[in-house]
Amino acid sequence: MNNSVASTARLLGAGLRALLVLTVICGVIYPLAVTGIAQGLFNDKANGSEIKSEGKVVGSELIGQRYDLPLKKGQETAAPDLKWFQPRPSNGLGSNRDAGVNTQYNLILSGATNLSGDNKDLIANVKAAKAAVVKDNSTAGFKVKPSDVPAEAVTSSGSGLDPHISPAYAELQAHRVAEKNGLDVNKVEKLVDEHTDGRILGFVGEPRVNVLQLNIALKELVADKS
Repeated sequence: MNNSVASTARLLGAGLRALLVLTVICGVIYPLAVTGIAQGLFNDKANGSEIKSEGKVVGSELIGQRYDLPLKKGQETAAPDLKWFQPRPSNGLGSNRDAGVNTQYNLILSGATNLSGDNKDLIANVKAAKAAVVKDNSTAGFKVKPSDVPAEAVTSSGSGLDPHISPAYAELQAHRVAEKNGLDVNKVEKLVDEHTDGRILGFVGEPRVNVLQLNIALKELVADKS
Protein backbone atom coordinates (compact mmCIF):
# COMPACT_ATOMS: atom_id res chain seq x y z
CA MET A 1 0.00 0.00 0.00
CA ASN A 2 2.80 2.37 0.98
CA ASN A 3 4.64 1.56 -2.25
CA SER A 4 1.50 2.37 -4.24
CA VAL A 5 1.09 5.74 -2.54
CA ALA A 6 4.77 6.57 -3.02
CA SER A 7 4.60 5.62 -6.68
CA THR A 8 1.51 7.77 -7.19
CA ALA A 9 3.18 10.69 -5.42
CA ARG A 10 6.24 10.38 -7.64
CA LEU A 11 4.07 10.35 -10.76
CA LEU A 12 2.14 13.41 -9.57
CA GLY A 13 5.37 15.20 -8.75
CA ALA A 14 6.84 14.41 -12.16
CA GLY A 15 3.65 15.58 -13.85
CA LEU A 16 3.62 18.86 -11.91
CA ARG A 17 7.29 19.49 -12.69
CA ALA A 18 6.67 18.80 -16.39
CA LEU A 19 3.66 21.14 -16.28
CA LEU A 20 5.74 23.89 -14.67
CA VAL A 21 8.65 23.49 -17.10
CA LEU A 22 6.42 23.39 -20.20
CA THR A 23 4.41 26.36 -18.92
CA VAL A 24 7.58 28.42 -18.56
CA ILE A 25 8.96 27.31 -21.95
CA CYS A 26 5.76 27.48 -24.00
CA GLY A 27 3.93 30.19 -22.10
CA VAL A 28 6.75 32.59 -21.25
CA ILE A 29 10.07 31.97 -23.01
CA TYR A 30 8.71 31.06 -26.47
CA PRO A 31 6.20 33.99 -26.71
CA LEU A 32 8.87 36.43 -25.49
CA ALA A 33 11.40 35.10 -28.00
CA VAL A 34 8.95 35.25 -30.93
CA THR A 35 7.77 38.74 -29.90
CA GLY A 36 11.34 39.95 -29.52
CA ILE A 37 12.38 38.62 -32.94
CA ALA A 38 9.27 40.09 -34.57
CA GLN A 39 9.79 43.50 -32.96
CA GLY A 40 13.48 43.50 -33.82
CA LEU A 41 13.29 42.33 -37.43
CA PHE A 42 9.72 43.15 -38.53
CA ASN A 43 8.69 45.97 -36.19
CA ASP A 44 6.28 47.65 -38.61
CA LYS A 45 4.47 44.45 -39.65
CA ALA A 46 4.41 43.06 -36.10
CA ASN A 47 2.55 46.17 -34.94
CA GLY A 48 -0.16 45.91 -37.60
CA SER A 49 1.45 47.85 -40.48
CA GLU A 50 0.28 51.12 -38.95
CA ILE A 51 0.04 54.29 -41.03
CA LYS A 52 0.66 57.58 -39.26
CA SER A 53 -0.27 61.13 -40.17
CA GLU A 54 0.85 64.14 -38.14
CA GLY A 55 2.27 61.79 -35.53
CA LYS A 56 -0.99 59.88 -35.02
CA VAL A 57 -1.96 56.40 -36.14
CA VAL A 58 -4.77 56.82 -38.69
CA GLY A 59 -5.09 53.24 -39.94
CA SER A 60 -3.35 50.18 -41.28
CA GLU A 61 -1.99 49.69 -44.76
CA LEU A 62 -3.69 46.27 -44.74
CA ILE A 63 -7.28 47.42 -44.10
CA GLY A 64 -9.35 49.67 -46.34
CA GLN A 65 -11.26 52.69 -45.07
CA ARG A 66 -14.27 54.64 -46.24
CA TYR A 67 -14.12 58.38 -46.97
CA ASP A 68 -17.71 59.48 -46.52
CA LEU A 69 -19.64 62.58 -45.54
CA PRO A 70 -21.39 62.54 -42.14
CA LEU A 71 -24.55 60.46 -42.20
CA LYS A 72 -27.59 62.70 -42.52
CA LYS A 73 -30.88 62.13 -40.80
CA GLY A 74 -32.93 59.58 -42.73
CA GLN A 75 -29.94 58.27 -44.70
CA GLU A 76 -29.12 54.58 -44.49
CA THR A 77 -25.81 54.92 -46.33
CA ALA A 78 -23.47 57.90 -46.12
CA ALA A 79 -22.56 59.65 -49.38
CA PRO A 80 -18.89 59.57 -50.42
CA ASP A 81 -16.81 62.67 -49.71
CA LEU A 82 -15.69 63.42 -53.25
CA LYS A 83 -12.70 65.55 -52.31
CA TRP A 84 -10.89 62.30 -51.42
CA PHE A 85 -9.86 59.33 -53.50
CA GLN A 86 -12.43 56.60 -52.99
CA PRO A 87 -11.67 52.92 -52.36
CA ARG A 88 -13.35 49.82 -53.72
CA PRO A 89 -16.90 49.10 -52.57
CA SER A 90 -16.31 47.74 -49.08
CA ASN A 91 -19.72 46.85 -47.70
CA GLY A 92 -18.76 43.17 -47.53
CA LEU A 93 -21.27 41.45 -45.28
CA GLY A 94 -22.49 44.70 -43.75
CA SER A 95 -22.22 45.37 -40.03
CA ASN A 96 -22.54 43.04 -37.06
CA ARG A 97 -25.74 44.84 -36.08
CA ASP A 98 -27.29 44.02 -39.45
CA ALA A 99 -26.34 40.39 -38.96
CA GLY A 100 -27.54 40.31 -35.36
CA VAL A 101 -24.06 39.43 -34.08
CA ASN A 102 -22.65 41.07 -30.92
CA THR A 103 -24.96 44.07 -31.24
CA GLN A 104 -23.26 45.92 -28.39
CA TYR A 105 -20.63 47.14 -30.88
CA ASN A 106 -21.02 48.47 -34.41
CA LEU A 107 -18.25 46.74 -36.35
CA ILE A 108 -17.66 45.96 -40.01
CA LEU A 109 -17.82 42.28 -40.82
CA SER A 110 -15.18 41.07 -43.22
CA GLY A 111 -16.19 38.76 -46.05
CA ALA A 112 -17.63 38.49 -49.53
CA THR A 113 -21.29 38.49 -50.49
CA ASN A 114 -20.88 35.10 -52.23
CA LEU A 115 -23.44 36.15 -54.84
CA SER A 116 -23.17 34.36 -58.18
CA GLY A 117 -22.35 36.23 -61.37
CA ASP A 118 -25.95 36.06 -62.60
CA ASN A 119 -27.50 37.11 -59.29
CA LYS A 120 -30.03 39.92 -59.88
CA ASP A 121 -29.01 41.85 -56.77
CA LEU A 122 -25.32 41.71 -57.71
CA ILE A 123 -26.03 42.83 -61.27
CA ALA A 124 -28.17 45.72 -60.01
CA ASN A 125 -25.50 46.76 -57.51
CA VAL A 126 -22.76 46.71 -60.14
CA LYS A 127 -24.84 48.78 -62.59
CA ALA A 128 -25.69 51.31 -59.88
CA ALA A 129 -22.07 51.50 -58.77
CA LYS A 130 -20.86 52.02 -62.34
CA ALA A 131 -23.40 54.81 -62.92
CA ALA A 132 -22.27 56.48 -59.67
CA VAL A 133 -18.59 56.28 -60.65
CA VAL A 134 -19.34 57.83 -64.06
CA LYS A 135 -21.42 60.61 -62.52
CA ASP A 136 -19.13 61.40 -59.58
CA ASN A 137 -15.90 61.48 -61.58
CA SER A 138 -17.08 63.40 -64.63
CA THR A 139 -16.07 67.07 -64.58
CA ALA A 140 -16.58 69.98 -66.97
CA GLY A 141 -13.40 69.11 -68.84
CA PHE A 142 -13.26 65.36 -68.29
CA LYS A 143 -16.07 62.96 -69.10
CA VAL A 144 -15.97 59.38 -67.84
CA LYS A 145 -17.46 56.68 -70.07
CA PRO A 146 -18.90 53.46 -68.63
CA SER A 147 -16.19 51.53 -70.48
CA ASP A 148 -13.54 53.51 -68.57
CA VAL A 149 -14.65 52.15 -65.19
CA PRO A 150 -12.31 49.42 -63.85
CA ALA A 151 -13.82 46.25 -62.41
CA GLU A 152 -12.62 46.92 -58.86
CA ALA A 153 -14.47 50.25 -58.83
CA VAL A 154 -17.80 48.42 -58.80
CA THR A 155 -16.98 45.16 -56.98
CA SER A 156 -15.73 44.46 -53.48
CA SER A 157 -12.83 42.14 -52.75
CA GLY A 158 -13.12 38.73 -51.10
CA SER A 159 -12.58 40.33 -47.68
CA GLY A 160 -14.58 43.47 -48.44
CA LEU A 161 -11.73 45.48 -46.88
CA ASP A 162 -9.19 45.79 -49.71
CA PRO A 163 -6.97 48.85 -49.02
CA HIS A 164 -5.81 49.11 -52.65
CA ILE A 165 -7.19 50.24 -55.98
CA SER A 166 -5.64 49.98 -59.42
CA PRO A 167 -3.64 52.90 -60.87
CA ALA A 168 -6.34 53.12 -63.56
CA TYR A 169 -9.07 53.76 -60.99
CA ALA A 170 -6.90 56.28 -59.14
CA GLU A 171 -6.16 58.15 -62.38
CA LEU A 172 -9.85 58.12 -63.27
CA GLN A 173 -10.56 59.94 -59.99
CA ALA A 174 -7.72 62.47 -60.39
CA HIS A 175 -9.74 65.09 -62.31
CA ARG A 176 -12.57 65.07 -59.78
CA VAL A 177 -10.17 65.23 -56.82
CA ALA A 178 -8.26 68.10 -58.41
CA GLU A 179 -11.46 70.04 -59.09
CA LYS A 180 -12.90 69.51 -55.58
CA ASN A 181 -9.65 70.63 -53.93
CA GLY A 182 -8.72 73.44 -56.32
CA LEU A 183 -5.54 71.70 -57.44
CA ASP A 184 -3.74 71.34 -60.75
CA VAL A 185 -4.74 67.97 -62.18
CA ASN A 186 -1.15 67.32 -63.27
CA LYS A 187 -0.01 67.53 -59.65
CA VAL A 188 -2.71 65.09 -58.57
CA GLU A 189 -1.78 62.67 -61.35
CA LYS A 190 1.87 62.93 -60.28
CA LEU A 191 0.76 62.09 -56.74
CA VAL A 192 -0.91 58.93 -58.06
CA ASP A 193 2.26 57.93 -59.92
CA GLU A 194 4.38 58.46 -56.80
CA HIS A 195 2.08 56.21 -54.73
CA THR A 196 1.76 53.38 -57.25
CA ASP A 197 3.42 50.18 -56.05
CA GLY A 198 4.65 47.76 -58.68
CA ARG A 199 4.31 44.00 -58.80
CA ILE A 200 5.86 42.11 -55.88
CA LEU A 201 9.28 40.80 -56.96
CA GLY A 202 8.52 42.24 -60.37
CA PHE A 203 6.01 39.57 -61.42
CA VAL A 204 3.60 38.73 -58.57
CA GLY A 205 0.23 40.48 -58.54
CA GLU A 206 -0.71 43.75 -60.20
CA PRO A 207 0.37 47.39 -59.73
CA ARG A 208 -1.68 48.95 -56.95
CA VAL A 209 -2.31 52.16 -55.01
CA ASN A 210 -2.91 52.26 -51.26
CA VAL A 211 -5.84 54.65 -50.90
CA LEU A 212 -5.11 55.75 -47.33
CA GLN A 213 -1.49 56.61 -48.11
CA LEU A 214 -2.59 58.44 -51.25
CA ASN A 215 -5.16 60.49 -49.33
CA ILE A 216 -2.61 61.42 -46.68
CA ALA A 217 -0.32 62.72 -49.44
CA LEU A 218 -3.31 64.56 -50.95
CA LYS A 219 -4.02 66.21 -47.61
CA GLU A 220 -0.42 67.42 -47.44
CA LEU A 221 -0.62 68.74 -51.01
CA VAL A 222 -3.78 70.70 -50.20
CA ALA A 223 -2.14 72.09 -47.05
CA ASP A 224 0.91 73.22 -49.05
CA LYS A 225 -1.36 74.99 -51.51
CA SER A 226 -2.91 77.10 -48.78
